[in-house]
Amino acid sequence: MKGSLRWRVMLTLVVAVVAIAYVLPSFPRLQTSGLKKILPSSEINLGLDLKGGIHLTLGVDVEKAVMNSISQMGQDIRAEARDENVLVMRPKVTADGDLTFLLLKKEQQNALEDVLSSRFRQLKVAGKQVQENGQVIYTMSLTPEHRAKLEKMTLDQAVKTIRNRIDQFGVSEPDIRKQQDNRIQIQLPGLDDPQRAIKIIGKTAHLEFMLVDEDADVAKAVKGILPSGDALYQLQKRRADGSYSKQPIVLNNDVVMTGEYITDAKTQFDSYGQAYVSLTFSSRGARIFERVTGNNVKKRLAIVLDGKVFSAPTIQEQISGGRASITGHFTTEESHDLAITLRAGSLPAPVTILEERSVGPSLGQESIDKGVFSTLFGGVLVLLFMVIYYRFSGIVADVALLLNILLILAGLAVFGATLTLPGIAGIILTIGMAVDANVLIFERIREELRRGLSSKAAIDEGFGRATLTILDANVTTIIAALILYQFGTGPIRGFAVTLTLGICASMFTAIFVSRIVFDFWLEKRKPGAKLSI
Repeated sequence: MKGSLRWRVMLTLVVAVVAIAYVLPSFPRLQTSGLKKILPSSEINLGLDLKGGIHLTLGVDVEKAVMNSISQMGQDIRAEARDENVLVMRPKVTADGDLTFLLLKKEQQNALEDVLSSRFRQLKVAGKQVQENGQVIYTMSLTPEHRAKLEKMTLDQAVKTIRNRIDQFGVSEPDIRKQQDNRIQIQLPGLDDPQRAIKIIGKTAHLEFMLVDEDADVAKAVKGILPSGDALYQLQKRRADGSYSKQPIVLNNDVVMTGEYITDAKTQFDSYGQAYVSLTFSSRGARIFERVTGNNVKKRLAIVLDGKVFSAPTIQEQISGGRASITGHFTTEESHDLAITLRAGSLPAPVTILEERSVGPSLGQESIDKGVFSTLFGGVLVLLFMVIYYRFSGIVADVALLLNILLILAGLAVFGATLTLPGIAGIILTIGMAVDANVLIFERIREELRRGLSSKAAIDEGFGRATLTILDANVTTIIAALILYQFGTGPIRGFAVTLTLGICASMFTAIFVSRIVFDFWLEKRKPGAKLSI
């Protein structure tokens, strides 16, 4: 017994010391002391409702991403067909989201459809019309399965891209999640510069490359008279005072390439000291860019960012190597912010800020004060009740309860979890659940004592029989908490985290630590001493 008791006491002391070491860095006064150098770097992160910050709801234009993807497929079909000596012309995306293109020779239908069936299975032939001149107009549409996959991938990529951008600010434990109706919810606790974050997050950096229609009459386009398949845009030109002038420009609606293939973006300076953004494409993006520039030599290629044309240079020759640049008379800060958003990932679709809400740190501090007060008030009541009702055994339960709270806080620091106001509620609930395990054990011990068993036998029976009940009740609660964490929003997940940590800690303290105290009492008790319970 003595050997077993010794190693259990040592294990408990080690756990307590480690827990204290992980909790201490979260106290502000210790962050400037010499202890900070030897303590772990982990701290308890506070959520948006406690620390303050910003809450954003973004709407993602998923349909725009689908249309861009279909447009890109049209260009790919044209290139793949040309490799098989099949001539395909004018791939365009209709308003209904279908892809149309012209096959010049009807006798090549079988060859074209072999290409479509082997390399473009995500598309199906919705119709074809044979013209009198022998040409065939094909109409293709996405399969429902691939459309659903594209929509899901668009949202997933948007979430990943936004998270990459937020990481530039070092925000601890941001909460970013998809919602219904193609929306994304973002919570950024403790952000020092919320306005710049909103600017960069809200800046979609949706990059598109589109051809300029040189034959279009710009004057008529301004009046609303546009050729079919064209759209009027504004070319941004920076003035000396920093403002921008706008020059109308007509672009072909078909997007020849998007920014999804960008692997790197950085600020560089030309020979005149003017900042611009240098782009590097992935291997597939490099091939597409090489093909686009090769097919459109001496034509102007517009670089469209978030619906604004920043430059429209003339393609002098085919560009290989997977590199391009965006010039637009940027300031150094503008080019740096643009490089950040593009390097973190160009969003696959435009996004709009549907809701913006700021939470001040003063409101967070008020929530902390009330949460701490309610925790202390509820805890003191539980501690007093246990001492009054169970006497010495109540003191044992109180010690286990204090250790339980310490382990919860240490767990939040170790796992980098975020403490929210619902999380504090979870701690308060855990206080009740922690002593509940002790109550089950103590009542069982009382029952065995009334049956006439000795103190040692009653303690053995009480812990042995109550343990199964405690495990059964707590495991089912943990399952419910895991479901809350998986499917809940940020505050609900905070509640689930603290509840799960509290349950695991309560099982350790009630079953393991409390038993140590009782065994120690049995070792040191005087002959004839009765258990105070």
